[in-house]
Amino acid sequence: MQTLGGYVSSHAELRQMIDDLRSLMTLDQLRIRPNAKTAYQLMCELAQKVKTHLAEEDRQLYPNLLIHEDPKVKSIAWGFISGEKPLRRTFEEYHKRWLRDCDFNFTDEFLEETREIFDMLSYRIDREEQVLFPKLVEIGLLAEPRA
Repeated sequence: MQTLGGYVSSHAELRQMIDDLRSLMTLDQLRIRPNAKTAYQLMCELAQKVKTHLAEEDRQLYPNLLIHEDPKVKSIAWGFISGEKPLRRTFEEYHKRWLRDCDFNFTDEFLEETREIFDMLSYRIDREEQVLFPKLVEIGLLAEPRA
């Protein structure tokens, strides 16, 4: 059984990456080519970690929730599943538009979309921690970390 600590650790890693990237994502910072390259690499790493995190939830969490007898549990699962699709699509479109060609041409529009991506991810992480994880612990599908 996956522990709450494992998911919280994954969230902490994602939050740290977002925080690091937020500090790099200014026009002044991105005009420095090594910073732009680092930002690009970190954005790609973040995208991969988000994909991995969502895929793990798809395999480990949602199947059990969707067959649970409590309709509220099923509803929570469907809410998070349906919330994944726009997040994945937005990330893929963002990657195609801004990161695919490695041209490091970071504009105000790029920075605005990047901040929106960060906000979407932060919101998703917060919702998982505030809604999903407590319910998973309550119904016994996620074990509390041992002290």
